[in-house]
Amino acid sequence: MSNAIYAALTRQDGLLREMQVIANNMANSSTTGFKSNHAIFAEHIAAVGDQSESLSMGSLAGHNFDLSQGGMKHTGGQFDLAIHGDGFFVLDTPAGERLTRSGAFQLSAEGNLVDAFGHQVQGAGGGAIAIPQEVTRVSIAPDGTLSSGEEILGQVAVVMPDGELNQEGGTMFAAPNGHQPIEEPSVIQGTLEQSNVSSILEVSRLIEVQRAYEAGQTLIEKEDDRINQLIKTIRQL
Repeated sequence: MSNAIYAALTRQDGLLREMQVIANNMANSSTTGFKSNHAIFAEHIAAVGDQSESLSMGSLAGHNFDLSQGGMKHTGGQFDLAIHGDGFFVLDTPAGERLTRSGAFQLSAEGNLVDAFGHQVQGAGGGAIAIPQEVTRVSIAPDGTLSSGEEILGQVAVVMPDGELNQEGGTMFAAPNGHQPIEEPSVIQGTLEQSNVSSILEVSRLIEVQRAYEAGQTLIEKEDDRINQLIKTIRQL
């Protein structure tokens, strides 16, 4: 395989993966609390002959996510929560604690505050947040405190990760180095944070990547034709 085809194939592989990232963003443009992803490319330079010759190849090095805040949508839901500014809610999942900005919560059959997948929402002191069965109306203050009348029922944890933050499937993030509570969170009851994906921007990116992919495919085909023609010419000598 020629160096030109090899370099073009590595580029095509990266572009194909970027199209998959864009398609995932577009599919989640209406997902509560979703954060858009972007592909990150790296350039690799390898020697192909003497010290004056080298081959540059591009490849997908990873993904970066955009944590900018999405728009706020008023729902009026008693347990629909949004965080204005910095912070994450904490969920107890089978894989351990996970952070999220998706605050579409509800009560489980046991009376615990959970997300749509049944993961328990963690309180400020750790552990589940239980709502007594006789309580019919809950007010949630900006600091995450839940109350019914003058009775305090608990407080939703709002935290910031310590260092690294890894995005997992859907709207959850893992914080390998742990997290710390935010001193003055701003929790809004009856509101959900929308996805921060810009559909117009993603469509523009998709068109750009598709054109680059088609150009790469044309280059590979032309290089393949050139090699075949060269082989035919050599055989005729």
